[in-house]
Amino acid sequence: MIELFYWPTPNGRKIPLFLEEAGLEYQVTHVDIGKGDQFKPDYLAISPNGRMPAIIDHAPVDGGAAVSVFESGAILQYLAEKAGRFLPQDVRGRVECMEWLFWQMAGLGPMTGQYGHFHVYAPEPIAYAKERYAREVGRLLGVLDRRLAGREYICGKEYTIADMACWPWIDAYDKAPFDLAPYVEVRRWRAAIAARPATARAETLRDFRKSAPPMSEEERRILFGT
Repeated sequence: MIELFYWPTPNGRKIPLFLEEAGLEYQVTHVDIGKGDQFKPDYLAISPNGRMPAIIDHAPVDGGAAVSVFESGAILQYLAEKAGRFLPQDVRGRVECMEWLFWQMAGLGPMTGQYGHFHVYAPEPIAYAKERYAREVGRLLGVLDRRLAGREYICGKEYTIADMACWPWIDAYDKAPFDLAPYVEVRRWRAAIAARPATARAETLRDFRKSAPPMSEEERRILFGT
């Protein structure tokens, strides 16, 4: 049994993509980041950075005590090694997959997150920040678009944790939609992953938030440390 500590952010959405594809049994514990659940002592014992997602594997492959993992990239790698799926086994294929996983963790995710912050959540508009992160997201989408040319998925014919890491970050903010028209390969790839049955199952975890009220000032204060 995998215990998944989840909230429907792009990082949180990565992990159900893997769990549903691999058919691993899991249960969800919601971590309401607007109420500060990520800062509670019990959660910090699992995720010391106070961020979400995290997992506890109550049945690790060595048969020993439960294993907790924080940081979405580390979780995807851990689960791929546990299941023996979605991470190439040959040296070159594995390196390639890990390169793109870390590219997402270091680039696509943080830069898109900053784009979302300054376009959606910032208390006042800052033109320089909005333009700077929009340009950087466009540059990164161009990198991904070129990578996908002639490839079904990021690492070739096989769907991997690199794809699972990147997919939730594409046009992640409904209130600040990013123009994907120039990125033909990204749009094709994005649609192909969305059409996978496991993706549809994973995305149903977001349903409980569809009718959520707008973020309150208290939630904003907690979430952004203001």
